[in-house]
Amino acid sequence: MTVKMMKIPALLSAAFVSGLAQQAWSAGVLEEVIVTAQHRSESLADVPVSVSAVSGDKLFEAGINKMEDLAAYVPNLKMAEGGVGTLIFIRGIGSGENQGFEQSVGTYVDGVYYGRAQLARAPFLDLAQVEVLRGPQNILYGKNSVGGAISVRTASPSQDSEILASVTGDPEYNEYTTDVVFSGPVNDSFGLRFAMRARQTDGYMINQISNEPEPQREELTARLKGVWDMPSDKTLTVKLEHGIFDVVGRQFEVISDDPSPSDIFLFNGRTYGEIVSDTNAGVPIGNTTYGLVLNEHPSVRDHTPDYRTSRQEDYSNNKTYNLTSQLDWNGDSGGIYNLIFAHMMYSYDELCDCDYTGADLLQAEFSEDYQQTSLEFRWLSDQGDNWEYIGGGYLQYSEVDFQDRVIVSSDLAPQLINAADILEGGARGDIDPGLGNILDPRTTLGIGDAGNELVGFSAPRTFISESTIASAFLQATWLATDYSRVIFGGRYTWERKTGARKFDFAGADGEIMPVGEIDTVAAISFAGERHDLRGQREEGQFAPSLKYQYYPSDDVMLYASWARGYKSGGYDARSNSSPDPSLTPLNPNVLGCTNGGVADGCNQVSLVGSFEYDREEADTVELGSKSSFLGGVAELNMALFYTNFRDLQVSIFDGTLGFNVGNAASAVSYGLEMDGRVALSANWLLAAGISVMSFEYEDHEKGTCVQGQEPDVVGSPTCDYSGKTGQFVATYSGNAVLGYESELTDSLLFRGNIDAIFSDSYNPSPNLDPRVEQEAYVAFNARLSISTIDNMWDLALVGKNLTDERVYLYANDTPMVNTITGGTSHIAVVGPRRSIGMQATYRF
Repeated sequence: MTVKMMKIPALLSAAFVSGLAQQAWSAGVLEEVIVTAQHRSESLADVPVSVSAVSGDKLFEAGINKMEDLAAYVPNLKMAEGGVGTLIFIRGIGSGENQGFEQSVGTYVDGVYYGRAQLARAPFLDLAQVEVLRGPQNILYGKNSVGGAISVRTASPSQDSEILASVTGDPEYNEYTTDVVFSGPVNDSFGLRFAMRARQTDGYMINQISNEPEPQREELTARLKGVWDMPSDKTLTVKLEHGIFDVVGRQFEVISDDPSPSDIFLFNGRTYGEIVSDTNAGVPIGNTTYGLVLNEHPSVRDHTPDYRTSRQEDYSNNKTYNLTSQLDWNGDSGGIYNLIFAHMMYSYDELCDCDYTGADLLQAEFSEDYQQTSLEFRWLSDQGDNWEYIGGGYLQYSEVDFQDRVIVSSDLAPQLINAADILEGGARGDIDPGLGNILDPRTTLGIGDAGNELVGFSAPRTFISESTIASAFLQATWLATDYSRVIFGGRYTWERKTGARKFDFAGADGEIMPVGEIDTVAAISFAGERHDLRGQREEGQFAPSLKYQYYPSDDVMLYASWARGYKSGGYDARSNSSPDPSLTPLNPNVLGCTNGGVADGCNQVSLVGSFEYDREEADTVELGSKSSFLGGVAELNMALFYTNFRDLQVSIFDGTLGFNVGNAASAVSYGLEMDGRVALSANWLLAAGISVMSFEYEDHEKGTCVQGQEPDVVGSPTCDYSGKTGQFVATYSGNAVLGYESELTDSLLFRGNIDAIFSDSYNPSPNLDPRVEQEAYVAFNARLSISTIDNMWDLALVGKNLTDERVYLYANDTPMVNTITGGTSHIAVVGPRRSIGMQATYRF
């Protein structure tokens, strides 16, 4: 019998659960998919969890280079690069942009927790499999996995010697990826695997200021993994990995810029781009010119979505380090024991053109150093008895040191704020008394000079947080009958966390500026206030779970589950203001004040900052089935879920440059996930998957107001989100794929597939502004290849987004525009354009 091995690449939908893990059939019968979702190797059909599994071969063939790329192929998984961080969402639940956050969707690499969002931008390298588990996974996966878990397993040394060399190229974007793998036994008891990936790309955007393509990315990642079969039936696995990925430019562009309705005649009726590219001569009075002498690059007027950006310098330089060791042994009385030790570090330095417009307004410097050490012990009992157990304990220490600095890089911001200060009568600071307003003859106010304080201005911030965690977990499985089993367990976690954040104002020489007019200017223009905050918190939480499985026949498994998950509280790294007004120094010279201070009402703007936030929790009920039909020719998996979130942690954009963290009171998410595949013949495979879901805030009164919206409460900058949906939530999304394989000759094999990725409309903005909603779309990918029957070499043509669909992965307000000019403008991260590349692989 000839065995046909179908290897559909991973640009097919991972929502097909088994569809991407093992796209294979024998004589028209689908092959079994093996996963490790419950720390054991078992059939996907026996796992009572909604799981999508993607094999490393499929990731490699499809050219999926990092975690963000994977999300497009897994319904109900959304990942996107935001303005100052990366967002990961499953079933509508995720964490916003804040370096103080760990993710609500936990990522685990070889069993080690990778909770920092920046790691989602790191390259993929030589993987065995990726599994996406939906719903709370706090018992077996632990820390903070309230929305779900992404489990990544790297490839291990092979039993036979293996060398792989592969090159993938797309000349249109100058994108080239080179992979090299050496693997095999050193002797009878020791094996090694070395893998390295080098990748570069010029990007698919054009920066109109530099006339260069962006974002330009260079990667170099290397891993050495050894496995030693020790005496006394023990196995030691050690992994060393180091990666560097540097990026120049970003895939942001301004997608809207509406005229300002401001009464200030210099702004009225003009877009922000028109204002900052103006050539008004201004009016000199003494040593100060009142008016606008801006003359920025004309590309700042471009707000047409056209894959052309207008930006000053941007870069991000990243380094990652990892040491993981795992000792496995069999117990004297049965069972398997695992001991996993890991030390992980990363660092990055970034320069961000964080006004996103190309105007030389301001820049932001970011740097972060993170390190984490963890130790986990697991015990897995023998299988086959009436009771089976998985239990263990976990210890972790981590420390994050984050610094950023907003820099006013030219006199553009001072001029804009001086102009805005005119009609306000110097509300942003003091005024030059006795001067009539010669720039606007309709008024007789004095001329504000608040913007002068911003010449050479910077706002340095430091944030440090340390965390110590200890937890214990146990999951028990009772084989109640030959056809049913009950799974129950829990994890108790104790955590101590400290946080410190200091925010100040400095001049061009780096010296801290004295309290005065600059404090009022920063409060109104940037929502910024000086502060120096410190805190310490301890909390304990117990996360339980209960599941029931029933097998009405050999081909059908039904399950019902309930789980409660928690994500611990912590400290906000990105708020520009303090939650306690008494800790904020005020300008004593502001107009209308006598001695300054809160008692005299001298605070010119009501700011609501944040520092400490509480834990969030979720209860999820799931009903599901996994079925096989026609003797293994077809399969269908379904999951119906309902999740109730309480005290949901949200990161609220302050409209300028910061994010305030708070706890939304409650939200619900519910829906249906379905996937299936059928072997139409020994040559044809059809697979499809779809997710239908709804997400609604039940009680969320502190959402970010959209530009131009009046706050619900006077004096508060927030608006009520109750009854609204969530960021990235599409009513439906899914995939469909048709794959074909046939022998061309006795030695050559042809393989091909075409797949469709589709989504209903969704809102990619954290403030849910309907003006930036992503429309429904369908994108097509394809792969055609010729290889030898034994797969020694493979030559493929890979196409992505063949219909060149324009997809907004993330959107937000353009910082500062509404605050200063009263206009409305938006920015967006735009997904990759159509690309067609060649991939050549040789194995020997």
